[in-house]
Amino acid sequence: MGDATHWRAHREGGGRFALWLIRTLALRGGRRFGRLLLYPVTLYFFLRRGAERRASRQYLTRVFGHAPGPWAMLRQFHAYAATTLDRIFLLAHGERGFDIAIEGLAELERRIGEGRGVLLVGSHQGSFEALRALSARRPDVPLRVVLDKGKTPAMTELLEALAPEVGAAVIDAAQGGAGVVLAAAEACRQGAMVALLADRAGEHEAQREVDFLGTPAPLPVGPWLLANALQVPVLLCFGLYLGGNRYRLVFEPFAERVAIPREGRGSALDALLARYAARLEHYVRVAPYNWFNFHDFWRRPDRPAAD
Repeated sequence: MGDATHWRAHREGGGRFALWLIRTLALRGGRRFGRLLLYPVTLYFFLRRGAERRASRQYLTRVFGHAPGPWAMLRQFHAYAATTLDRIFLLAHGERGFDIAIEGLAELERRIGEGRGVLLVGSHQGSFEALRALSARRPDVPLRVVLDKGKTPAMTELLEALAPEVGAAVIDAAQGGAGVVLAAAEACRQGAMVALLADRAGEHEAQREVDFLGTPAPLPVGPWLLANALQVPVLLCFGLYLGGNRYRLVFEPFAERVAIPREGRGSALDALLARYAARLEHYVRVAPYNWFNFHDFWRRPDRPAAD
């Protein structure tokens, strides 16, 4: 699940206050009133957050092939603010009031029907919270989301306040790799969907570089090691924000199962990451203002590589 605040960790307090303020005012005044708040909030963060402006400019330059103007960067900031606001209403009221189109549902249903569980791999793009729409339509299929609660306290508090049953279903990534694998494997044995994001590495998490938007970028290998351990069908999932109340939830089959051999492990990981990065780049170009990694994404990592 995406962070509730994508700003830098040492600024978490400001992000948490902004999220609390938007949540309180929006739930009392309604979504239409809440969306009016997005304009001053977007402008405030755009003016105050130099690092995020630079990251937005760097990213949009790679997407468009030329430096973006302030309006383009503001659109990306506003899309992030809008999906953050919508996360509140999706948690509080489900898909009521939203127009969520789902593509690839037949593929997902087929794999759910096998009863082995499904691993859904997404990204910090649009709203991963749109998955709640699918979960509401299939209450018989549990949805477990891998999330580091300690690194996303604002999101954790939001889950506990608005949807305690959703918060209780989170698999806490802070428990370590073995704990995550055991929890995810148990969920799959129950036929559940296990969801995680694969385009941002945690601190000290193993990474490998792969081409993304024309330049090598570090991606975490943990999601693919988890897929290798679970041996269940893997689908990519993208919740694209289309503006207003419209979302497009896309499911794509990725692998019937992921197998990473001991011999040639590095090349196998590189192939998986390259396939994922290619699909991520496709949807980034489809909806360029939807991608919310507001940091120097292409910086060469000083974290361990997975060999």
